[in-house]
Amino acid sequence: MGRREDLHNKLVAAFGRYATHAEERVYFQPPPTVRMEYPCIVYSLSNYDTRYADNQNYNSTALYMVTIIDRNPDTDLLHMFAGFPLCSFDRHYTADNLHHYTFKIYY
Repeated sequence: MGRREDLHNKLVAAFGRYATHAEERVYFQPPPTVRMEYPCIVYSLSNYDTRYADNQNYNSTALYMVTIIDRNPDTDLLHMFAGFPLCSFDRHYTADNLHHYTFKIYY
């Protein structure tokens, strides 16, 4: 299993503590045709943090942008990322009467 699939499984497990049918509500880079159910998690690869030593790639870590989308402005879902190392809150915004909470996760 790859690193991205491992992250996906951890997101599903963490989300499952707060919502039913978690495996159906965690989306990786969904196309616009996908009809999402809320609350949900949408994540995508954003960047790679690459470290160099002796002019060579020493270490690369993927950066994922993970967004919780919920109708509830006081959602409890924000607490699910407390156990994720190298995770930080990025921002909150509202679109289409849905609250989006974006996190950066290096994984």
